[in-house]
Amino acid sequence: MNGTIQIICKRIFLLLVTMILVSFLTFAAFELVSGDPARTMLGTEATEEQVIALRHQLGLDRSFFVRYFSWLLGFFSGNLGMSYSYRQGVWDLISTKLYLSLWLSLMSFCIITAVSIPLGIWSYRFTGWFADWPRTTINQMCMALPPFFTGILVSWGFGIVLRFFTPGDFPGFQKDIAGSLRHLFFGALCLSIPRIAMTVRMLRATVISEMNKAYVRTAISRGNDRKSVLVRHVLKNSMVSVVTFLGQTLAELVGAGIVVEQVLGLPGLGRFLVASISHRDYPVVQAIVVILAFWVVLAGTLADLINQAIDPRLRLETGKLGGQA
Repeated sequence: MNGTIQIICKRIFLLLVTMILVSFLTFAAFELVSGDPARTMLGTEATEEQVIALRHQLGLDRSFFVRYFSWLLGFFSGNLGMSYSYRQGVWDLISTKLYLSLWLSLMSFCIITAVSIPLGIWSYRFTGWFADWPRTTINQMCMALPPFFTGILVSWGFGIVLRFFTPGDFPGFQKDIAGSLRHLFFGALCLSIPRIAMTVRMLRATVISEMNKAYVRTAISRGNDRKSVLVRHVLKNSMVSVVTFLGQTLAELVGAGIVVEQVLGLPGLGRFLVASISHRDYPVVQAIVVILAFWVVLAGTLADLINQAIDPRLRLETGKLGGQA
């Protein structure tokens, strides 16, 4: 138990360090971008006195490190700053959009997990050219489908032709919960298809590799049924690779959802990020980038902790590395 708590504390510490580094690099990157936000907000007809006054009001006349540490303290306390374009709090602007993007990612992740794991286990049993080439062909086609192209097909087929939802007209959870979930489901489907194919391929290869190992042959030679060996041993050893891959998938879904949100007209974080970049609304962009980075690091951390719970040997290896360090 103490070892597990120690590993969790280490992961949380690394998470915080990573987030601070990401926040600093993000803040520094926008410092290097040309252009004056105050001048952009006031327009070309503004006088120099007006620009100087607005820069002072926004705190842009302070030094870089003063502004960074002020922003960092505000970020951890829940104050993400003020939007240059909307003159509103950044959190008030992005909270509902973040909620929608997370719903889209989690729904897509549930579809990937529910479909790919049973399909990957089932597909390993089909080997040989006649049994394998249809599966391989379909799998390769699904992996090659980019989400934006799938989104166009889904918008045309399920939106315009079948009228299951209206592309570009998201009803909102307050108005229509069922309609909103239906709209998000088709967006999640666009994100899920290529990743289901990747997960099935990876899981099938891992199961086949495990089934060819000596411990499986030994268990079968002792009279154990292949199915029981698969369920009790092979799947447990295979799940480490699967969880790692699914953790990477979960980390990528929010970023990948930007394209789907654009195609299906979902008012999520991605569309707002693109609009904020075009308007040089740096506080909004900085907050969104850091939140996305936090999501990526958190997904990887959760995957590592789940793997260590599945396979205790990973906890021992982590403990040895920590002791050597």
